[in-house]
Amino acid sequence: MQRVAVIGLGNIAKRHRYNLKQLFPNATLFALSASGRTPKADVSDCDHLVSDIEALLAARIELAIVASPAPFHAEHALPLVSAGIPVLIEKPVVTEGSDIDSLIAAAELSGTPVAVGYCLRYLPSAQKMHQLITEQKLGKLYNINIEIGQYLPDWRPGKDFRNSVSANAHLGGGALNELSHELDYARWLFGELCVKAAILRSSDAFNLNVEDCVDLLAISEHGVVASVHMDFLQRAVHRCCRVVGVEGALEWDLLKNSIVFYNSNGSEILYAEPEWSKSLMYLEMLRDFIRMIKGEAHHCISLGDAGKTVRLIQKIRDKACLGNLTR
Repeated sequence: MQRVAVIGLGNIAKRHRYNLKQLFPNATLFALSASGRTPKADVSDCDHLVSDIEALLAARIELAIVASPAPFHAEHALPLVSAGIPVLIEKPVVTEGSDIDSLIAAAELSGTPVAVGYCLRYLPSAQKMHQLITEQKLGKLYNINIEIGQYLPDWRPGKDFRNSVSANAHLGGGALNELSHELDYARWLFGELCVKAAILRSSDAFNLNVEDCVDLLAISEHGVVASVHMDFLQRAVHRCCRVVGVEGALEWDLLKNSIVFYNSNGSEILYAEPEWSKSLMYLEMLRDFIRMIKGEAHHCISLGDAGKTVRLIQKIRDKACLGNLTR
């Protein structure tokens, strides 16, 4: 790769620029602000700052990462996909079902490689969980409990969280979109989910125009009952998945990158690599996308797959009761 680009100037875009420079140190890297505005500060790991998509097309870039706010993903990606430029799109791929249809149609027409950045699938413990579920370590499954919580003001130190993507509806914020990794891996591990009930709440802790707390009850395509909790409220970061089956239970701690098996005989650590850097999963995701571009075997998340998560989010919203959550 000699010419690569990243659209967006937020934290995740900064990570992608750094990783592209690690993989392609001699490549020219172009950066584009999602809004088109010229940033006041210098942009790290950037050789050229451009003002629009047309400049990227004129530069004949060979790969682009779209890391703008989700409502603008289709707008930024479609011209590149139509021009045959491979594109990796950050999650959630879009916020509207019509946009995913447009992207799929453009990718099929042009034959352009396009993938979606649900990087958690590249976490080693996630891959081990996939193996254990596939091999039916627990036998018949009964219940799935998924939980993630993190205090929103702590996400981006030094920045007012109220101005962040996460906190604003017009930028695709809210817990459902921002924490959709959990919905993606639930589908990946356990199959499609049928939503039975959902509650979306906005606390008076932040007074946002988006939900900061989500509770979901669903049944998997295999008849397993799943409960999912997601919030922006927990002061201590918490991210885990517990699966109960006829042979015992698996507790997956995504923060510790560990899996513990429990049964009547006690507990057994099946996987533990707590010192593993989460930066590596972003690098592996990018390497996997390169394999996809080269036509080699890969595990990239397709537009169709990611689109099912978008439609699941819409079904949750359609099914949801809305409410306020007091402190």
